[in-house]
Amino acid sequence: MLPLSDLKVLDLSRVLAGPFATMLLGDLGADIIKVEQPGRGDDTRHWGPPFAGGESAYFLAINRNKRSITADLKHPPDLERVLELASKADILIENFRRGTQQTLGIDYKSIRSRNPHIIYCSISSFGPGKDENQPGYDFLIQARGGVMGITGHANGEPTKVGVAVVDMICGLYAANAILAGLQARAKTGHGCHIEVPLFESQVSWLTNRAQGFLISGHDIGRFGNAHPSIMPYETFHAADKMIAVAVGNDSQFRALCKAIGREPVANDNRFANNPARVANRVELGKLLSEEFVKKPAQHWIASLQAAGVPCGPVNSLADVFVDPHLRSSGLLQKIHHPTVGTLETVGSPILMDGARLPIRLPPPLLGQHNEEVATSEWDEPQK
Repeated sequence: MLPLSDLKVLDLSRVLAGPFATMLLGDLGADIIKVEQPGRGDDTRHWGPPFAGGESAYFLAINRNKRSITADLKHPPDLERVLELASKADILIENFRRGTQQTLGIDYKSIRSRNPHIIYCSISSFGPGKDENQPGYDFLIQARGGVMGITGHANGEPTKVGVAVVDMICGLYAANAILAGLQARAKTGHGCHIEVPLFESQVSWLTNRAQGFLISGHDIGRFGNAHPSIMPYETFHAADKMIAVAVGNDSQFRALCKAIGREPVANDNRFANNPARVANRVELGKLLSEEFVKKPAQHWIASLQAAGVPCGPVNSLADVFVDPHLRSSGLLQKIHHPTVGTLETVGSPILMDGARLPIRLPPPLLGQHNEEVATSEWDEPQK
């Protein structure tokens, strides 16, 4: 039995942060009912190409282990149906624009009056403050929240991360907070209201870059594939492709120098420890680049790995999905989808007692479970 198999989750969210959070809970066994707008569904159903079997790859990526029903929350019979489900749920998650919940009658106070045990999670664009009513998407938050200011090459334009990382981090925070809320409920018998804003989530994971600025007052900007505080910790061109070298301590640096045939470099005072290497990064980078470009990537990867130096190829997606470790890891799973047929997808990275979490349900068709949910659903709220 999966650890969350006794939990009922009503998912009123859409796009990515909320659906990602509920997918994480569903992977761990929770029963997720996803409520979608009739005729249209989640916005991500339309975000493509690519599509397969009429479903967008975007939607397929983040909605496994869920059931879908349709409801127009402005239509009283549909709203009542959703409120009835909420009265029996353990968890409700939503990402409506602030104030919409009260207008529709699905705000925390209204739901709590029906179900005092509910863990109610709101995902917002901005938390309480000056811009609490402003809308937001991942790209906007990456720009405003600083991640674009530290991503990209120093002489290039600010660059967003290649996936919607703000939404996903926010979803991780939300899932974590929900589990904490459940733990608190087990002690007190009462539910709670959780809010996880995108903007604050973004700023919170600037971590060392944020703390570095707050300490120094100096914005060091974009470093490309290098690291502002560790050297060498960046990409290099081998004879045929790029490799990533991640030297985290002085012993690894000595091993690196030996592996590339430049052992005396480790004893050079300019490079003898990490602060010195950071201060002299240009000289060291040039020296290493002159060596790495002489031989193919696989030669250096084999040599450095044998020496205990963390390194690897800079892969395209085509490279990633033939990576021997990935193909042997069990992370990729094949499931049957009602319109796609056999669908290969990336499963959960979590291992429970050494086993991969199963994909119990494929991403649902819009309203696929309307009849099922209407006729045989949750009986009592969890205490």
